[in-house]
Amino acid sequence: MDNRILNWIMLTLVLIGALNWGLVGFFQYDLIAGIFGGVSAIVSRILYAAVGLAGLYCLTMYARFDRVPHREHHAVR
Repeated sequence: MDNRILNWIMLTLVLIGALNWGLVGFFQYDLIAGIFGGVSAIVSRILYAAVGLAGLYCLTMYARFDRVPHREHHAVR
């Protein structure tokens, strides 16, 4: 699988988790549990696990930021 596709999938899962936690924090509403039938529903648990794994994967992006060339280094002189 192309790294860009994997990065997009992981970022999307992390954003789903962030939005869900925002709803829990502000409104005490768990959207994932609401859609899939509760916190202990198998689909909810799978999605929670996927969001957690995506968060761990996104931690590796910090290491990759240092390897990305910056635009100012490639300016034409």
